[in-house]
Amino acid sequence: MRIGYARVSTEDQNSDLELTALKQAGCDKIFTDKATGANVKRPELANCLKALKAGDVLTVWKLDRLGRSLRDLIALLDDLKARGVAFRSLTEPIEAETPTGRTMRQMVGILAELERSLIQERTKAGRVAAMARGVRMGRKPLLSAQQATHARKLIEQGESPGHVAKSLKVSRRMLYRALSLFNGATKD
Repeated sequence: MRIGYARVSTEDQNSDLELTALKQAGCDKIFTDKATGANVKRPELANCLKALKAGDVLTVWKLDRLGRSLRDLIALLDDLKARGVAFRSLTEPIEAETPTGRTMRQMVGILAELERSLIQERTKAGRVAAMARGVRMGRKPLLSAQQATHARKLIEQGESPGHVAKSLKVSRRMLYRALSLFNGATKD
């Protein structure tokens, strides 16, 4: 049986390209995760690996969909081989059973790991540059400066922070964050 595995890195990405390619490759069943390759928790990959039996073919659109690192990828492919499960990558013509194929598999894995590292470096550099320009990272505050000022006045007049937070429809923690964000108020 041909079993496919697809993965997209975020909820915003679409797995249609991979799914279409896997269906065209004749996969009888396809497992799909929405998680980064570095993410340890990929429940559908775990389900996929459990479903594989000797004689099955695990098919992926691209080799980097499968492993978090070169070491993990090699360990996974070695495990598949020991279980009698064949492996196929649709975009990289790799025959995992030959010495040349194993070498190519490792080279592609190394390049995928390099690409992931470069993306992380570019992301970090972009974040640092944005912060230097004054861009605030993270979620926008739930309370405006005006609401935080009003909340501060209510608390100073003796209103309990819990009641003020409830009236503004935020948690006490969010209220304290807004107070500290807008003029450094401290917790009671």
